[in-house]
Amino acid sequence: MRGMRKTAAGLVLSLALALWLTVPAFARPDWPSDTGVQSEAGIVMDVDSGTVLFGQNIHEQKAPASIVKILTALVVIENADLDGTVTFSHDAVYNVEDGSGNKNAIEEGDRLSVRDCLYLMLLRSSNQAANALAEHVGGSRGGFVEMMNAKADELGCMESHFANPSGLNDDTQLTSVYDMALISRAAYRNPTLLEISSSTSYRLPATINNPDGVTISAEHKLLITEDESSENYYPDAVAGKTGYTSIAGQTLVTYAERDGRRLISVTMRSTEATHYQDAIALLDFGFLRFKNVRIAENETEYTAGEEPVTLGTETFSPSDLSMDEEAVITLPADAAFSDAEKTVETDLGTDRPAGAVALLAYTYNERKIGQVYLISASRAAAEAAGSLPPTAGETAGESAPEGGAADPGAAGSDPAADDEFLPEAGSDQVTGVSLSAKSAVLAGAAVAAVALAAVGVIFLKKKQEEERRRLEERRRKRRQRLEEIGCSEEEFERLLRARTGQKKER
Repeated sequence: MRGMRKTAAGLVLSLALALWLTVPAFARPDWPSDTGVQSEAGIVMDVDSGTVLFGQNIHEQKAPASIVKILTALVVIENADLDGTVTFSHDAVYNVEDGSGNKNAIEEGDRLSVRDCLYLMLLRSSNQAANALAEHVGGSRGGFVEMMNAKADELGCMESHFANPSGLNDDTQLTSVYDMALISRAAYRNPTLLEISSSTSYRLPATINNPDGVTISAEHKLLITEDESSENYYPDAVAGKTGYTSIAGQTLVTYAERDGRRLISVTMRSTEATHYQDAIALLDFGFLRFKNVRIAENETEYTAGEEPVTLGTETFSPSDLSMDEEAVITLPADAAFSDAEKTVETDLGTDRPAGAVALLAYTYNERKIGQVYLISASRAAAEAAGSLPPTAGETAGESAPEGGAADPGAAGSDPAADDEFLPEAGSDQVTGVSLSAKSAVLAGAAVAAVALAAVGVIFLKKKQEEERRRLEERRRKRRQRLEEIGCSEEEFERLLRARTGQKKER
């Protein structure tokens, strides 16, 4: 009987274990993708996290038309005094594509402020204003175009080449909705550009053909519609830019805000005037299907408590560490913060913020969804004082701040302790040195010179090795970047060769 009981108990235990093993684990929610656009290409991006919420042909190069003026405005605002005076040249007014028009009848010799020209360009899409601003800031239209392409490169645009500041047709002027989202994200985080682009009207001062001045109005229909019955009614739309040429078709950028979230939609190559409805569909999808979660509220182990925090080869007190309280990750609406995957990077390179000691980078199903730097207050203070050597990634041809010395917190590098062994000028230790002591000093100096030469050889080899590692890391990050945007290395090299050829032709 006892044996039968043991057998039954074993069977029950085996059955329970089998049932437990077959219970499926709760998988993280899928990334929503049940939307689309009628334009050939479209994207919606979260401004705060930089996450691409939805994309359709986001890396295909297309003609942008006047949405290029967003980049033009950003470069102008970053490089010009808004109260400076712009004089319209003959070339700025008349050297434009046939049939492109002249909004508000600007004439050669008109004088407007940089601010006036920005309103005229962004609200009325004036090609003349774009040309005049380019000449004012870049010295020439060509000089300004170089500034535009440099800014695009700085923002990480790998699929763009700009040929003029207005967006008028040019066979070499191509970009993608992904690159335009990157540009627009930077633009609408600029308070001045956002203020101008979100205005629905503006009063221009007197010009030759409008001696009493004139009030101009925005052209972006989602920004100015107040009729809730209109198909273009979208109360969350804040700013944006329209575009159209015979080659580009309809293009549109829209920036919208709802419940503390900020999104950007971009559509290109709409041939059936579907761009406004596409923008509404993308923005609604982004607002309704996703949410933002603050990183600082969920990663408290780095900045709270008493236990030391180890990052790479260094250890920090939580009280010394902080992060941007506003930094967020973007998740599907029904996902949890714990569903995100995190990597901790400590080899940060030279483009890190002051005091940064690590980067927390988050992904969701291999999709980048946000990041935040961990900042050490003591490291930031030491860097500001110039008392730290280059960090990892800053060697190999990149110098530390002037006066950079060893880390004050490192073993054997206590500045106060070292000061105890430095004789003051005029002390007996200097003036009362005997001849034999001097000879010993000279002999010691000779030995030190030989040692220094050996150290120099070792340092050179170390520097060469660091340079090799730095180049390998750059290649690794480029491959990672290409994987994130869905571009092969072969395709990148093709685009790079094409861009280089275009620059040579210019």
